[in-house]
Amino acid sequence: MSDLGVAEIPVDENERPLPPPLARLANALVDGPILRTLLRLAWPNAISLVSGTCVVIAETSYIGRLGVESLAAMALVFPCVILTMTTSGGAMGGGVSSAIARALGAGDTERASVLAAHALLIGIGFGLTFMLGMLIFGPALLQLLGGRGAVLTQAIAYTQIFFGGAVVIWLMNTMAGVLRGTGNMKLPSLMLLISAICQIVLGGTLGLGLGPVPQFGMRGVAAGSLMAYLISLSVMGWYLFSGRARVVPKLRGLRIRRAMFLDILKVGFISCFSPLQSVLSISILTHMLAGFGPAVLAGYGIGARLEFMLTSVSFAVGIASVPMVGMAIGAGRIARARRIAWTGGLLSFVSLGAIGSVFAVFPELWVNFFSDNPDVRAASNQYLSTAAPMYAFIGLAMSMYFSSQGAAKMFGPVLAQTARLAFIGIGGWWLSSHDASAGSFFMLVAASMVVLGTLSCASVIFTRWGPKRATTRAVRPALSAAAE
Repeated sequence: MSDLGVAEIPVDENERPLPPPLARLANALVDGPILRTLLRLAWPNAISLVSGTCVVIAETSYIGRLGVESLAAMALVFPCVILTMTTSGGAMGGGVSSAIARALGAGDTERASVLAAHALLIGIGFGLTFMLGMLIFGPALLQLLGGRGAVLTQAIAYTQIFFGGAVVIWLMNTMAGVLRGTGNMKLPSLMLLISAICQIVLGGTLGLGLGPVPQFGMRGVAAGSLMAYLISLSVMGWYLFSGRARVVPKLRGLRIRRAMFLDILKVGFISCFSPLQSVLSISILTHMLAGFGPAVLAGYGIGARLEFMLTSVSFAVGIASVPMVGMAIGAGRIARARRIAWTGGLLSFVSLGAIGSVFAVFPELWVNFFSDNPDVRAASNQYLSTAAPMYAFIGLAMSMYFSSQGAAKMFGPVLAQTARLAFIGIGGWWLSSHDASAGSFFMLVAASMVVLGTLSCASVIFTRWGPKRATTRAVRPALSAAAE
């Protein structure tokens, strides 16, 4: 026992004990009060939410100054950007966090270090795949989504720069996943804050052209984002490999092991199908709404950006639940893992429902930031009035998604997203065949959110969590003693 009254947990192959603050955190994750611990881990992510909000507002604002066609181009490419960020961060990054948290919960720090090294290899591989895929097939994809003329040209310009640095994005989010798996939420969130500030300054300067800097348009906006991500990647890489983190990626003498890849991919790869299907849903809607003209498409894009921003609230809570659920599962505390999931779900549902309802009643609070065009503002107001109250179900679904990552049980949430995709696809086809208005498509989006949230909850209720045979580790008696 340490002088803090908690058991110290070994952190490396030499069985050296954790410093008291880390030992205290580790015990809180496994035995501490659920809501208080969840909020303690979530608040740094909430700070990064503020930074993400600033980026969304600033980026859409200065893109709006480039013209309606630029706004429409951003709406066109936005699904691809979302796919990259969510698969590398929430999906595969969550798989990394889950694997490391489960290893630490079982007391196996050596395994966690080897998992971290394999995670970086996965990040490089997926980053190269996204880069080559979008550079080769991106223009055809954007045209398939409905891009034409100047809108398509600007969307392609953004894509070439942003996805040319896809490896940077994947490595950054992979390292953040490693740190979050250890319970360290502060550094990734701090880097997101710093990155957001750099992204606003660099993207605005290069995009609009300030002072002696010429105007690069959409290419400049994309370049500013990549530069900011590179700063975050550099700092987190230094922190991980300097030995300051609880887990140090073990690259020297690394022996590639299939089991390590599978431990990450059985959660991360399956998780990727959820944002993929989400982006397909957005892409279907984007394609259908493109037929109503640039103003409606731009208006929908502004509304969709609010949805993306608000899901960061659920991300803050959900990503905090991954190490808590993962360590509880690793320690054999299945009932506690489920209580964590429902606590996070209720918190996300209430938070997003309240915020979404405010913007539904007062949509101009959001829309007025981005455009003076009356047609664009009318479309955005209509979308938010219809869909924003249902953001509560998006928050619920995201929380169930992240908790299921911690439990390494991802089939249910992914199937819920499949059901939403089918609902939008079939419903969109029916509306198109009946010459429905844009407002009818907005109602379809709102209904699909209810479908997703309800089925995601059902997946957690009916899925068995935990291994068939509880794993007994030397660290578990120490954790139990600490709780007493």
